[in-house]
Amino acid sequence: MEGIDIVARLMALSARTAPKSKGEDYVQTMVLEGQALQKLAAAMDEYGRRSGKKDFDRDARGIGKSGAVLLVGVKDAKPVGLNCGACGYENCQALLAQTRRGEELLGPQCAFRLLDMGIALGSAVKTASIHNVDNRIMYRAGMIARRMGLVDWDIVMGIPLSAHGKNIYFDR
Repeated sequence: MEGIDIVARLMALSARTAPKSKGEDYVQTMVLEGQALQKLAAAMDEYGRRSGKKDFDRDARGIGKSGAVLLVGVKDAKPVGLNCGACGYENCQALLAQTRRGEELLGPQCAFRLLDMGIALGSAVKTASIHNVDNRIMYRAGMIARRMGLVDWDIVMGIPLSAHGKNIYFDR
C-alpha cells in the first residue's frame, strides 16, 4: 500500500524526537520493507517451529502481510545515575558491574532507559494512528530481527504496519 513507507519514516522521526532521560539518546530505529520484511517473517515462522514457542507463526503471517516494519530499540544505554534500584541492583555501579546476558535480549538494563524506549514506541504508534495505519508492537519481531543480525541493539521491538480493510494484527 502506497504511503506506508512515508508513515514508517514519520514514526521513526517520532521515536527519535520523543523525550529521553537526562536528554541522552540511546534509542535506535530502522525501517524494514520488501525482501527484508519477508525474510523477517520467514525467520519468525522457522524459529517458532524449531523452538516450539507459541504464536511466532501467527505473528509471522501478520509481518508477511505488512507494508513495513519499524524496529525500535536501545543500544549501549548507560544508567541514568540515580542509584534508584529500579533495575534490581543496589546502585548504578552494581548494574554496570553485571555481565550482559540474555538469549533473546541483553540485560540488565537501566529502568529509565527502558522507559525512554517505551515513550519512543508510544510516540511512534501515535504517529501511525494519526495517519490511520494499523500497527501493533511485537516483541517477537524485534527479538528475531536481533537474532538475524539485522540490528545489534540490546533490546528491540518491532512495529508492523498495514492498511487493509480490517486490522490484520487484532481479532486473529
